[in-house]
Amino acid sequence: MAKDSKKSGRQAHLLSHLEQNHYVSIEEITALYGVTTQTARRDIMALEEQGKVRRLHGGATISTPVEPSVLRQRRVDNATAKERIGLLTAELIPDGSAVFIDTGTTCEAVARALVKRRDLRVVTYSLRVATTLSESTDFAIAVPGGFVRQVDGGVFREETAEYIRRFKFDVAIISVSGIDHEGDIGDDDHAEVAAVSAAMAQAGRVILAVDSSKFGRRALVRLASLRDIHTLVTETLPPEPLLGRLHRSNVQIHT
Repeated sequence: MAKDSKKSGRQAHLLSHLEQNHYVSIEEITALYGVTTQTARRDIMALEEQGKVRRLHGGATISTPVEPSVLRQRRVDNATAKERIGLLTAELIPDGSAVFIDTGTTCEAVARALVKRRDLRVVTYSLRVATTLSESTDFAIAVPGGFVRQVDGGVFREETAEYIRRFKFDVAIISVSGIDHEGDIGDDDHAEVAAVSAAMAQAGRVILAVDSSKFGRRALVRLASLRDIHTLVTETLPPEPLLGRLHRSNVQIHT
């Protein structure tokens, strides 16, 4: 009984640590609590089964680092702009392409517009994107297995990034939480960043689809820099100095 109490207390403290730091490695857990790597992994697995954390390679991240209310609000913010961005992005995708599509409301708008394309092969970790395309097209669609984040339909597990690395893409369509004035793009979730990084590395072209509310915003986790992006699709030109950084990074801008 004392052993179970000790384990429960350790896992509760680990969850509190994750809520503050958003990510913890196996090595950090062993050092913090004086346990073996096997025990650290079992603690992570137990918290994952409760839906509280998501395993990543070598560690874990908090299941929902952003408040659900914030994520729900993003579903309605700038909805008209996102629909326009979706239509313009879809025009840039040739029929027959192999495409990765990120999660989020902007990428859902892209998916709704992509139903007019033909013979696409799509990989996504967004159930909302996959459902939109599967109901309206005959595209080949691949989705990794894992736990579903109910607020946005994202699917995550430790092996998600490795699953995505098995594919090669003509185009990766991504969206992010922010593009700061230093030219870094990022998100608020380690698991999303890991998945999108894997897709970008396998893509011949990367399209960043974001509305103007993301300009000048610093996200929690760095994903890449503007030099790693080929095309930006948005509803209005970003302000300086961000616009200058886009030009110096040779990013094509579509508005």
